Amino acid sequence: MSLIGSLNSGVSALGTFSQTIQVISDNIANVNTTGFKGSRAAYSDGFSNLLQQATPSVSPGAGSNAAIQIGSGVQLSSVTTDTTQGTLTSTGSNSDLGITGSGFFRIRDVVNNVDYASRSGDFRLDDQGYLVNDRGFRVQGAFDGGATYVATSVGGTLTFTQTTTQPANSGDLRVNFGVSVGSGLTNSTGGAFTDAQVEAAAPKMKSFTVDPFGNIVVGLTNGDTFIRGQVLLQNFTNPAALTREGNNLYSGFTPAGPVGGTNMTIANNAPGANGLGRVQVGTLELSNVDLSEEFSNMIITQRSFQAGSRVITIADGMLEEVVNLKR
Repeated sequence: MSLIGSLNSGVSALGTFSQTIQVISDNIANVNTTGFKGSRAAYSDGFSNLLQQATPSVSPGAGSNAAIQIGSGVQLSSVTTDTTQGTLTSTGSNSDLGITGSGFFRIRDVVNNVDYASRSGDFRLDDQGYLVNDRGFRVQGAFDGGATYVATSVGGTLTFTQTTTQPANSGDLRVNFGVSVGSGLTNSTGGAFTDAQVEAAAPKMKSFTVDPFGNIVVGLTNGDTFIRGQVLLQNFTNPAALTREGNNLYSGFTPAGPVGGTNMTIANNAPGANGLGRVQVGTLELSNVDLSEEFSNMIITQRSFQAGSRVITIADGMLEEVVNLKR
């Protein structure tokens, strides 16, 4: 009976709009989550019952007959991720990184050898000098940049001459520096200074920063600088296809279509090139959820839910009248 179909349509509305409320509530709950990307629900109509097939006109001037179809309700067709840029807020910490434009940080769980993407740049240095997120997963990029020194005696003064190497390989980013005689430091003072004296006076790491192109620039106590590594970014042709893993992490690289493949290189994944955004040190990207829009969507969804429940009430009343015909 068609009234049963009306009940089913009303039930489909209740189920669908209940799921939409879950999407909206998740967006609102994460309004202060760093790097969070909101979701948007979309709908499609259900299967339509064909009561009459459409027929063409049988003669010139005669009209054709349109099909008679009655739908069976609504269904959730998709929940897509809104990947638009969130606002950057200043933190003042050199280990906090924000992205202006396209791209994701690559984060690796080295214990399980699993890579993730993230827009949350809430990083820190661990006890080994690796740049990690709050779960200890390591940020990926180009590493192996360094500096070596030759110590000489010039007029009785200990002088250090620097030679730098640029990052070349991709992997875990580490922000550290240290040299000793025989390991990055050469004592060429001709005996004027002992190895211990040379090592004690050798430059040491003082600070670091990250430039807009992702270069990790280490500053030393003698004023020298060198590039220790480079934060690389991963872009996707369809970032909305990434799978949320919680903790501001995404997986599912293959369906999202990693641009340039998953093996990151300086040529393909350097910030500020190949359509990738730039890195802003001392900032974090806030959630892109718009509270006013979410509350508006909540009101619309609530009213739609109420309308669906009203359909069930009316259809039930009509069925009651049919049942009472036997009296």
